[in-house]
Amino acid sequence: MAEEKKVAPIGIWTAVKPFVNGGASGMLATCVIQPIDMIKVRIQLGQGSAASVTTTMLKNEGIGAFYKGLSAGLLRQATYTTARLGSFKMLTAKASEANDGKPLPLYQKALCGLTAGAIGACVGSPADLALIRMQADNTLPLAQRRNYTNAFHALYRISADEGVLALWKGCGPTVVRAMALNMGMLASYDQSAEYMRDNLGLGETSTVVGASAVSGFCAAACSLPFDFVKTQIQKMQPDAQGKYPYTGSLDCAMQTLKSGGPLKFYTGFPVYCVRIAPHVMMTWIFLNQITKFQKNIGM
Repeated sequence: MAEEKKVAPIGIWTAVKPFVNGGASGMLATCVIQPIDMIKVRIQLGQGSAASVTTTMLKNEGIGAFYKGLSAGLLRQATYTTARLGSFKMLTAKASEANDGKPLPLYQKALCGLTAGAIGACVGSPADLALIRMQADNTLPLAQRRNYTNAFHALYRISADEGVLALWKGCGPTVVRAMALNMGMLASYDQSAEYMRDNLGLGETSTVVGASAVSGFCAAACSLPFDFVKTQIQKMQPDAQGKYPYTGSLDCAMQTLKSGGPLKFYTGFPVYCVRIAPHVMMTWIFLNQITKFQKNIGM
């Protein structure tokens, strides 16, 4: 009996593997998607359409501008995606145990996605703030630019100039946005994969690609309104009297609704969807390949 208990111990690697794999897949996806993410932020800041933003950036700032904030983007994935995908795997595993190993219903997957999104957002909020500020810096007047050189310089400057708690500025809308995104992304992926595999009889590759596409669209549709508010909060500057344009995320949402109507929250949706969906798809595909590789080498 004593020997049987030693057959499959829960080691450190078993515990941390979902987190490591999630972070690695998210970072690989970010390297590919960073230019589209930059264009999305500029559109939300009112600089025009995708075509005009791209042309202006190439003409005035060069190709390197599309990768400004990449260090913050990678740091964000190393914290946010590591936490959310690892937490989701752990939560769904625990829920599956409670269900005697049976597939989870959609509402339980959604609850796991909401919880994992909140955990990931709290952990990754400082890096997300640094990313938004670095991407928006060139849109500000010269006197107001922060000129962060990289993600760690941004985090240091924010802490030194505004206090440590400023690293979580906009954390409220960030958490809500992450909860919406992860509910759409994580629950829809698992549900779509089950349907495509069990009902449509698709192979592994087709299932991963198809479920990833559904997951990406659901994530974009659920999260863009919250992402819009989050971006406005994180990039706002005080006026000459030291007053900020919004008192908080709810005030920002109400002012936006009053001035532009509900569709204002979906400003830049095509680009946002093009940015979110491929990132989600590549995250799942990279995660699938990393997991498969680890199985092949016995990890």
